Amino acid sequence: MASAILDRIEVTPLSPVMGAEVRGIDLARPLDDAAFKHVRDTFYRHMLLRFPDQRISPEQHVAFSRRFGPLQVHVLDQFRHPEHPEIYVLSNVDKATGGTTGRHPDRGTLVWHSDLSFQRRPALATILHGIEVPAQGGDTLFANMAAAYDALPDAAKRRIAPLRAVHDLDYSRTRAGEPPMTAAQRQEAPPVDHPMVRTHPGTGAKSLYISHHIREIVGLPQAEGRALFEELMAHATQDRFVFRQSWTEGDVVMWDNRCTMHKATEYDAAGQRRTVQRTVVIGDVPV
Repeated sequence: MASAILDRIEVTPLSPVMGAEVRGIDLARPLDDAAFKHVRDTFYRHMLLRFPDQRISPEQHVAFSRRFGPLQVHVLDQFRHPEHPEIYVLSNVDKATGGTTGRHPDRGTLVWHSDLSFQRRPALATILHGIEVPAQGGDTLFANMAAAYDALPDAAKRRIAPLRAVHDLDYSRTRAGEPPMTAAQRQEAPPVDHPMVRTHPGTGAKSLYISHHIREIVGLPQAEGRALFEELMAHATQDRFVFRQSWTEGDVVMWDNRCTMHKATEYDAAGQRRTVQRTVVIGDVPV
């Protein structure tokens, strides 16, 4: 059966690093199977997709996200949408006054990380809707971890091939200046270890798998492990591996956490409003 949606889809690469812009799709409406397959295949190929000028409700956001798999309900319950717990809300808008709170809602987003790397089954995809975006700042940077891995010297690849790292959400949040997690939250999200190189289940490509959620590298002395982590992080976040997403109101951006890292950039949280809502599709155990 022909797909009227598929015929309207236009895909334009965003940069040589990663990413494509997808036009001709209204995410407020369900995608037929042929159109969804095209979007999924394009997502695997480009690692990041941007759908501009989308006006979607929370229900529509969740419905589109669920096409890719089960959704996470985040352990940090203070950020959950009151009616849709699968949606994680980051906003500096004071609901009581309508003005800004004057502070960044979560400074943990300002360091390089891969979503849910602190879970046994980390994120497949994050799908972020820009509802209110600042005129300046508040961009998101993305690093292509497959390209970063490919560019490593062979000796470095051999060194990290057998290594595993411990990912700890409470550790990374306190390092970023956020309050410690509650005892219940720590119990729900205990530290986990993952390989430092993982194979993408959809493409078979190898990627460097690191994140600021990493507390230690298994089997290495703390100082040696920290030095290796910092060396790999500096390598992976070079400009040649990084794409910058400058937000426009209504953008929906989804990215593949299995082969990318990301971080938000600063903005004037007192003078600029920013509200974004995200869903996270749960992925597989890294191998």
